[in-house]
Amino acid sequence: MMAVSGINVKPGIGAGGGQHMGGDGGGPQGNDPNHPDWPPGFSRDDAIEPKKYKIGMWLGIISVAMLFVALTSAYIIRQIDKDSGGLAKDWFPLQIPSALWITTGVILISSITFEFARRALKKNQYEQFKNWLVITTALGAIFLIGQVIAWRQLAGQGIYLSSHPHSSFFYILSGLHAVHLIGGVMALSYVTLAALKLRITERKRNAVEVTSLYWHFMDGLWIYLFVLLFFF
Repeated sequence: MMAVSGINVKPGIGAGGGQHMGGDGGGPQGNDPNHPDWPPGFSRDDAIEPKKYKIGMWLGIISVAMLFVALTSAYIIRQIDKDSGGLAKDWFPLQIPSALWITTGVILISSITFEFARRALKKNQYEQFKNWLVITTALGAIFLIGQVIAWRQLAGQGIYLSSHPHSSFFYILSGLHAVHLIGGVMALSYVTLAALKLRITERKRNAVEVTSLYWHFMDGLWIYLFVLLFFF
């Protein structure tokens, strides 16, 4: 490690020990004349510690978590009858759409494949990294399609957003989760395209790291919502 203009840098880590691929670092390509020991394509932007990206992602995750905590509080309070302490009279159970079992399995598997991709990148196994990343992105898209099918299955039962409070919470919570997951799929698509073009700069590596944090969070969040909506 050495310090440049107050920024901690890791010389020689441009692509995991010198195998730098591509040059999308956001700065001039080739060695910096002021830092001839940097590998080709390694820019000042690449030298910035990835901590700031992770901190930003954690802040984003905390804000999303706070939103769902607030909605969970409203969910619990709404289902309880104030007088009797039991379930409210207008609170009806929901039958789990069969598609949700499949999408829950899909998103769990996607977390595993993303972890395989992340570990392959750390070992500079680019072919495996690319394949696992493509599979993860496809699973994310399948999950979203499955959620739409689940909503259609509920609608087929005559249960809509306004049918009763329980159904309203289901559509709102699952819809908000899907919207946030779309952001994850977009981030995955970004790094997947970079992987397919073999443009895995240090910045892209940071993108993989922070996207994996977000993806695992969205996975855990869906499991939490699934249990909350149908078993609590």
